[in-house]
Amino acid sequence: MTDLLAALLLGIIEGITEFLPISSTGHLLIAQHWLGHRSDLFNISIQAGAILAVVLIYRQRLWQLATGFMQPENRDYLLKLIVAFGVTAVLGIAVKKLGFELPDKVLPIAWALVLGGIWMLLAEHYAAKRAQVLGERSHISWTVAILVGVAQVIAGVFPGTSRSGATIFVALLAGTTSRAAATEFAFLVGIPTMFAATAYEALDVLGTPAAANEDWTALAVAFVASAVTAFIAVKWLLRYIQSHRFTAFAYYRFALGAALLLLMPSGS
Repeated sequence: MTDLLAALLLGIIEGITEFLPISSTGHLLIAQHWLGHRSDLFNISIQAGAILAVVLIYRQRLWQLATGFMQPENRDYLLKLIVAFGVTAVLGIAVKKLGFELPDKVLPIAWALVLGGIWMLLAEHYAAKRAQVLGERSHISWTVAILVGVAQVIAGVFPGTSRSGATIFVALLAGTTSRAAATEFAFLVGIPTMFAATAYEALDVLGTPAAANEDWTALAVAFVASAVTAFIAVKWLLRYIQSHRFTAFAYYRFALGAALLLLMPSGS
């Protein structure tokens, strides 16, 4: 398999999995066991490609927030996005300074997939009960904003957790009972988060031997593939959640996690 084909496949995997609650980082790390290891810059940059798709999908909402800042409702929402991003940025930098590195073993990812599936089923159950008590609530509280920021960092620390899944369910459990509203906030917070992470990694490697060794053509191919497939995946997901719960994704996590635990050697 050529390097460009491998990069294309990794971009497609990233695009499909970034916003589905099944963990894009986990899938990328697993795929790279067969398609070849990639740099942190490569992995984060193609995540930014997927985020670009969200910018295009939510372009009208983003324009509304940008041009309607003087309206109290828009200003309140935008400030909460900024706070959520700020929490992620501060905690994320702290984690980076502590020298945390993502595990490159399949075993912890497999367990994270299984445990994450259990958490999703429990969260789905309790979120449904809160919705019955509170009714349909689209409001994003300050508590939701802060917890979503924290959830993004936790998902980044534990590959297999799923950033989208963690942030959406935190919002649902914290009082935003509308799936569409929780999903929108989680996705919009991801825009500055992933673009900032990409810029941080790029500045860290530019001018170093790592930059010279980076295959920029392969990265560009993966970036475009990620953006295109993410656009399709997000469009599908937004329609899906209008009439379905996230239960099917939990079962998928169980199946993939169990398969990895059974098939992969214990040291992998």
